[in-house]
Amino acid sequence: MKRIFQAAVFVTCLSAGAAQAAENCGRVTIADMNWSSATLIAHIDRFILQHGYGCEAELVPGDTMPTGTSMTEKGEPDIAPELWSNSFKDALDKGIAEKRVRIAGMSLSDGGEEGFWVPDYMVEKDPSMATIKGIVANAKMFSHPEDPGKSAFMDCPSGWGCQVTNSNLFMALKLEDAGFEKVDPGSGAALAASIAKAYERGEPWFGYYWSPTAVLGKYRMVKVDFGHGVLKEHFVGCLTQKECHNPKPSMFPPSPVHTVTVESFAARAPLAYEYLTRRAFKNAQMNVLLAWMEDNQADGDVAMEYFLKNNETIWKAWVSADVAAKVKQALSAL
Repeated sequence: MKRIFQAAVFVTCLSAGAAQAAENCGRVTIADMNWSSATLIAHIDRFILQHGYGCEAELVPGDTMPTGTSMTEKGEPDIAPELWSNSFKDALDKGIAEKRVRIAGMSLSDGGEEGFWVPDYMVEKDPSMATIKGIVANAKMFSHPEDPGKSAFMDCPSGWGCQVTNSNLFMALKLEDAGFEKVDPGSGAALAASIAKAYERGEPWFGYYWSPTAVLGKYRMVKVDFGHGVLKEHFVGCLTQKECHNPKPSMFPPSPVHTVTVESFAARAPLAYEYLTRRAFKNAQMNVLLAWMEDNQADGDVAMEYFLKNNETIWKAWVSADVAAKVKQALSAL
């Protein structure tokens, strides 16, 4: 009987401890970044932390550099749901070493994905079009919009960092020798529109794009294989640099996309922090959600409700049964 009593007390203490941890969550600030996937994740985190863990969760405006800097130097906001850490790597590493911030997990489990793409219908017709050799062999298919004697490679807009990498890869893959010329679309919207136009007409298209995006959620595209794998050190040390004297072909390495918290939040709210370690999206899932957001002109709050109500099997894997029940109850009131 004594052992049974001790076990009961132990279980009761565990339950009380869990409840206390949830109660101690307190005020939590979440960076609401200014792009669709980040604002969607931020709204999802706010709803689940508020209704599932008893946090006083609120969104604050954010962007990669200012948010990361503020977290490491000022300890706020508490959470950056989607931080593309390559662009903040040195400062993030320092913040982790000094125990100011902590990486909870991958917000995009596949990492951010970049590459050169073609529409899937081209590959279905000719599987070689999924390779750079096939692209080069059929260069004349990709007619240049202003020069019929040239083949078009749709580049990223002028001023974007990817333009440097694309130029180096263009040289490494000898695309100019094959008759290709880089086409500057002028803007991200114009680049997306060029894919949509080609896809809706069933025309050839070859160029740079990235994921997760609404475009790759709407239009099935195939990433072209350069046949050389990922040469990460060369990619980072040469292909991303303006002065890359001997560029070699390399696929784009995945860009790590993390959920980052300040150390104080992780310490005071371990159960809420544990949720963040589990919460992650695959690029294919996010592409579909972003396409839905665009088609329905939905903001982060509307998209959050849509996701939680229509993808229960996904988000229930991130939380305990008790938390899931609380979240479902709160959803029913919306």
